[in-house]
Amino acid sequence: MADDVDFTPRLGRQRASSAPKARRYLGRVIAAANLARGAAPGGKGKGSFSGHRYGRGAGVGRLLASRDRQAGLRQRRVAVKARIVKLGGKGINQAVAHLQYLQRDGTNRAGERGALYGAEQDHADGKAFLEQCREDRHQFRFIVSPEDGDRYEDLKPLVRRLMTQMEEDLGTRLDWVAVDHYNTGHPHSHILLRGVDDRGEDLVIARDYISKGLRERAADLVELDLGPRTDREIFASRRAEMTQERLTSIDRSLLRAAEDHVVRPTAQSAMEHDLQVGRLAHLSRLGLAEPLPTGRYRLDPDLEATLRTMGERGDIIRTMQREFSRLQLERAGADRMIYDPSAPGTQPLIGRLLMRGLADELEDRQYLLVDAIDGRTHYVPIGKGSGHDFGMEASGASLMLGAHV
Repeated sequence: MADDVDFTPRLGRQRASSAPKARRYLGRVIAAANLARGAAPGGKGKGSFSGHRYGRGAGVGRLLASRDRQAGLRQRRVAVKARIVKLGGKGINQAVAHLQYLQRDGTNRAGERGALYGAEQDHADGKAFLEQCREDRHQFRFIVSPEDGDRYEDLKPLVRRLMTQMEEDLGTRLDWVAVDHYNTGHPHSHILLRGVDDRGEDLVIARDYISKGLRERAADLVELDLGPRTDREIFASRRAEMTQERLTSIDRSLLRAAEDHVVRPTAQSAMEHDLQVGRLAHLSRLGLAEPLPTGRYRLDPDLEATLRTMGERGDIIRTMQREFSRLQLERAGADRMIYDPSAPGTQPLIGRLLMRGLADELEDRQYLLVDAIDGRTHYVPIGKGSGHDFGMEASGASLMLGAHV
């Protein structure tokens, strides 16, 4: 249109035909917004908000969790356990006890006391850190355990790089301390993270990032250090599962393929097929699988629960052996017992307390080791503490435990 053309604007109501279009456009906007936050297209119905995308790192967590699973077979594996602890009431006192226990003797490579460290210092002040936490609503606790952690001379650089990456993912500075433990078969790091961001507000981390994203970030860093897993490493790791007395990934694949508890090795991969055959043979020797004609096996209906129980028992036996070595005590294998006060016919346990420790360093579930008058040493799980104050180390105190434990 030329600039010198005259025209007269005509004022009036909007045409009726355009109103439905506006409403349709508004509906599309609302539907897109609902889909973006994880709700149903209509935004109605119960349970439309699950909270798994709420908090910092939600997008990164979803992105990392959506990786190609086949490509992940060669990825270095890292186990990450997480817990959120409320610090109100007696929570801060429990946090103090937890930090003291993490720094106990016998946890570093030399069998000495574990050293607390931070982002920039090799010797952090635990009391000062907890003093800063007193007004915090909550605290995050992480256990990071690389499968190849024994190949690291020092886990501090790995933990610091992981926390730096976490700061970038969450978009805030983080205040944390950590301690490395080498007293188990898998070296691991305990990380305590304050529940506040760099503005002093409550730090809320998306569930997707805690449950999946942090593990993927740790695995990426380990892979940068050690390279992808080779075929030999993958096969050795899987082969070791064939004779383990615990629930394994091979067992899970067999349970998924079973029909009415009957299964036949049908894996397309020759390696996976051999692993299933070997595992079924081992389960048969344990009395948990019955051979049938044509290469089939009938699995025990309680296979999963039984293997989980066997795994927990194996962990307890290793814990007892580790503590006996630390305390320089000699105990025969037949003299190591697990005390279950709920079992029928269980008698009160009378003896001398050897020590008190944590069975689960994340959940603070505790146990006692007791030299009983029956001449055997008993492992006594007591849950999250007890009304008695036995102390955390060997005390030599006499005690009697009954069905109330």
